[in-house]
Amino acid sequence: MTKTFDMIMSGLDEVEDFLKGERKGFAVHIPDQVDVKAIRQKLNFSQPKFAETFGFSVGRIRDWEQGRFPVDAPSRVFLTVIDHEPEAVLRALNTKRRAPRKPTDSLPAKRA
Repeated sequence: MTKTFDMIMSGLDEVEDFLKGERKGFAVHIPDQVDVKAIRQKLNFSQPKFAETFGFSVGRIRDWEQGRFPVDAPSRVFLTVIDHEPEAVLRALNTKRRAPRKPTDSLPAKRA
C-alpha cells in the first residue's frame, strides 16, 4: 500500500481504539497560558460581550487580561477551543435553538 494509505489506516485504528475507551497514544494538551485579550480581540468583542457570550464574568475577564489572576486549567481549555473553533462554541451555546425533543415525543399515540 501507499504511505498515505498506511497513515490514514493508522489514524483510523487510533480513532477506533479511542472510541473503545482505549486511550493509548492520546494526550490532551492544556496550554500553560492563553492570551485572553488576543482571543477576545480576534473575535472583535468587548469585555462585556465576550463575558456574556461565553459565560464568564466581566471582572474575571479583566483580571485575566490585566494579569491579576492566572487562568485556571478548565478555562484555558475552554478559551483554547473558543480561539480555534469559535463558531462551534457559539453553536453549542446557542440558547435560542429549539429545546431537544423528549424520547417520548416520537412515540406513536396509544390506541384506545
